[in-house]
Amino acid sequence: MATPGRGKIWIALACAVPGILVFQFLGNSTRGYIGSSSLFYWWTFQWTNPASETQHGLLILLLSVWLGHRNLGRLVRTDGDSDAPVLAATTAVAAGLAVHSLGFVAEQARVSIIGLLLFTWGVIAFVGGRRWAKATVFPIAFLVFAIPLNALDSAGFWLRMWVVGTSGMILHAVGIHVLVNGTQILSPDGRYNYDVAAACSGVRSLVALASLSLVIGYLQFRPFLLRAAMFAATFPLIYLGNVLRIVSIVISAQIAGQKWGDRVHEVMGFAVFAIVLGGVYLIAEKIASARPDWAVEAGPVDERRPGPTGASAGASRIWAAIALVDLLAVVAAFFLFHVSQNSSTSRAGIALAPDGRNPVALPEYVGSDWMGRASEVTEIERQVLPADTGFSRKVYVSLLDPSKQVFLSIVLSGRDRTSIHRPELCLVGQGWTIQGSFDHRFSFPGTASAFPATVLRVQKELVTPSGRSSVPQLFAYYFVGAETTLATHWQRLARDSWDRVAHGRSDRWAYVVVQTGSADGEDAALKRIQDILSGTLPAFQKHA
Repeated sequence: MATPGRGKIWIALACAVPGILVFQFLGNSTRGYIGSSSLFYWWTFQWTNPASETQHGLLILLLSVWLGHRNLGRLVRTDGDSDAPVLAATTAVAAGLAVHSLGFVAEQARVSIIGLLLFTWGVIAFVGGRRWAKATVFPIAFLVFAIPLNALDSAGFWLRMWVVGTSGMILHAVGIHVLVNGTQILSPDGRYNYDVAAACSGVRSLVALASLSLVIGYLQFRPFLLRAAMFAATFPLIYLGNVLRIVSIVISAQIAGQKWGDRVHEVMGFAVFAIVLGGVYLIAEKIASARPDWAVEAGPVDERRPGPTGASAGASRIWAAIALVDLLAVVAAFFLFHVSQNSSTSRAGIALAPDGRNPVALPEYVGSDWMGRASEVTEIERQVLPADTGFSRKVYVSLLDPSKQVFLSIVLSGRDRTSIHRPELCLVGQGWTIQGSFDHRFSFPGTASAFPATVLRVQKELVTPSGRSSVPQLFAYYFVGAETTLATHWQRLARDSWDRVAHGRSDRWAYVVVQTGSADGEDAALKRIQDILSGTLPAFQKHA
């Protein structure tokens, strides 16, 4: 039975408002970088923040709205369209609130956004009925591409490495001898120098191209596997497009100098999009020509079904379901408010200073060879990170050879996990180029134990009076929790989220960095790092 227009307005308000209030005022539990409790603000802020590489979010939103409008126009109206699929809608709204609660407790706003999308679809199904519910499944799911996916940074980095390596081989094959150094391609005579930045194969390009390719598959084909195949075809084409881009840039620079290479660089940025999207479209056209039965019908789709049965008919049933949804929203609000008021358990695997906030002060001397000098926390760090973030750091200088220095830093989180972030972010922002990484285990003095760490090979180009010079260094980092030591950011996030959700515990994690020059070789650099750790670990770290 159809619900009157005025009734639909009340259904929309009764169903949506309680949830909107939860997502607005108890939507974001992390305040380190984005100081708002609103999940709506947290998400849309990413679309205008260049550091998030999610500026394509607005495009995804507009495409989602257009796809929903298109789908509504293609679905022929049938009897019972205006009736709400009560069970599906109630389940979606309840699941959305539950997923958001999980994300809130784990301090994972991205998980909360999945909950918001489920909640949104449930509300649409309540208000718009079966036809709207069917028309908006894909458009709402498509909004996942507007979520910041920084986990793809690693994929973007390795794509850059593969692109540079393949480009170097092609250039050598055509007689252009270049030097390949990590993500850099240099002319031996210094005529040009290109660093393949993340913009050439970064998260924004990957996600934007992949999402547009999925739309092409969705518009062209009915079978799910073919739509997924169009999505998958994006990645080899992105690789091919970036290789062609780098090769054409270097050839132009070789012939006419770096100025012409820079011009080609700007033009080929658009060419990569044309290669990828054009390639996906041509593949789709070929498949559609060979198998017309797989293609999406051009006109309206008539999918008449028998009229609704007890699962969706009856206004009383709809209002009973909405009352249950509102009750769940109130319960979720009380639960999330209670979580937001809880303070950190303050358990830490790092020894604390008397103030209870900062890590203990690092030793002034390490053996008879190293002297520690104070290294101040920058004002930018204090402004960006939460106020209860703790710091302890020193630069250790060799008394025998002052050119040998080791930087040791401890950043200790407060109750907000955003005190600690992926080191790759700040390194790139400070002008370092990451050349690669490897795993290493450092020994804990006085025990037979060793703990894991990630070591990055980093390099910075400096301009000196005598010309350009490269500064290679090793950047070792690891994370210390109350009960464990982990080598990667993603391991820490997983363990921290598990502790918060499963044990109701929000421990203080420490992010430890040890950095030193590696011009004298990586073995010598690793030995310096181990020497400093051997002399300082007993003072600040509780376990291996």
